[in-house]
Amino acid sequence: MVSAQTAPLHGQLEADSYASPTGEFSMTVPVLVELGGVISDTPQVVTFRDAFNLHASVACFRMDATQRWENETRGRREYLVWFFSEFVQSDFRARFPGAAVESARFMPELLGGSLVVFNLLPGGTMFGDRVPSMSNGELPVAKRGNLMFVHNSHLYVVSTELAEKVLQPRTFSLTEEEQNTLLRERLLKLIGRMAFRVSLPITEQLGAVP
Repeated sequence: MVSAQTAPLHGQLEADSYASPTGEFSMTVPVLVELGGVISDTPQVVTFRDAFNLHASVACFRMDATQRWENETRGRREYLVWFFSEFVQSDFRARFPGAAVESARFMPELLGGSLVVFNLLPGGTMFGDRVPSMSNGELPVAKRGNLMFVHNSHLYVVSTELAEKVLQPRTFSLTEEEQNTLLRERLLKLIGRMAFRVSLPITEQLGAVP
């Protein structure tokens, strides 16, 4: 595999592997130069996109004492629901007025408990440069899948857009459940590309926090 090369990154790119700036995770790059693959990142979020149908991101946030307390007192399911509502969905609403959660599902067996959320984002497609505006001059409603989980005192948000919904509107005919299944499979494939730093004992984790 030939990995995508790009501008200087906060993380490290070697061959077909990307390592996060903190070293918390690494993953096999899901884009190729041949498909116009591009990688960009910040200290907390890496984004992969190509010229075909992929736009995906992985966010990794270190949990401070307050976040750890919320996780412990609420329980994993309610903590993830709370975090998504308070931070992720509120950001979507600010950027894309009318953004709504279409459906959500908690998977207790995945990574110690994971939350999958499917969003509808008016004008929120990441393929805007390839999608013509509608009659009112706005971009179509995008659908995005988000998978959240906790590992080693870090909160992860893995996200990808259902490209076919905006790129192939005339032939796109999947039902809502079929769309959800496809997005969920793609999110799980992204997770399957990831490797995580070995978890520290809880006493060491807490001692490392300023």
